[in-house]
Amino acid sequence: MNRYLLPLSVLGTAVGGAVLLRDYVAGGVCPSKASIPGKTVIVTGANTGIGKQTALELARRGGNIILACRDMEKCEAAAKDIRGETLNHHVNARHLDLASLKSIREFAAKIIEEEEQVHILINNAAVMRCPRWTTEDGFEMQFGVNHLGHFLLTNLLLDKLKASAPSRIINLSSLAHIAGHIDFDDLNWEKRKYDTKAAYCQSKLAVILFTRELSRRLQGPIFWMLVKSPQLAAQPSTYLAVAEELEGVSGKYFDGLKEKPPAPEAEDEEVARRLWAESARLVGLDLSGGSSVRGQPLPK
Repeated sequence: MNRYLLPLSVLGTAVGGAVLLRDYVAGGVCPSKASIPGKTVIVTGANTGIGKQTALELARRGGNIILACRDMEKCEAAAKDIRGETLNHHVNARHLDLASLKSIREFAAKIIEEEEQVHILINNAAVMRCPRWTTEDGFEMQFGVNHLGHFLLTNLLLDKLKASAPSRIINLSSLAHIAGHIDFDDLNWEKRKYDTKAAYCQSKLAVILFTRELSRRLQGPIFWMLVKSPQLAAQPSTYLAVAEELEGVSGKYFDGLKEKPPAPEAEDEEVARRLWAESARLVGLDLSGGSSVRGQPLPK
């Protein structure tokens, strides 16, 4: 049996939710008053913007917050700011470079070793409309960071998240996914003239498809939403991270705090399955062994 595929009878012990945030329109203040004392939360790209504000909101609710960022100087400063504003001293900075598979593996290994539990994973970090840059492993930067990096990180932490149930995964996407298309013949823009906007749209569509396939494999809840400014964005993301009434909700797309359908291609299950398989190949994910990853070199 596929280790990712959990029987319906154990939904309560599965990852409590794979959640997708879309950065466009917020839906108001988080209606949930739930606190999360003692729960461990990882927020990627949490040194600024939506990530920092989300970390701040969850720190106010008593969480053990891990800020996962590439720039440690900014990350440490953000953690200090949040500790000072919330008086929650369980806010710490950890190094994570999503443009490096090595860094992702090292971060995940450290989390697995040092953290007894992980209850909430918020995949927030993103690169937007950059020049034709590539990651350390040769992937187009936006696809590599926005999708592949979080794909690998999530899979590496799945067993820890399952063991910490009820737990949730929140993925940040964008309204730009509507204009996206997954080109399986050229995912890394090696054959076409580089279009940074189109590359960004593809990466954000990939995030939605990843979230959909993750939910199918877990047979557990999945949510999406639209968000706006850092302060407003943190409200729906906080809601989906802590709201008790959302436990058991599956396959839904949220505009702010209201359900809406995503773009048609984002609902294509065959594309989602194919993208998962190709992403696993690219990052060296060993599906036969569950969520472990072998240190395989990328094909040249």
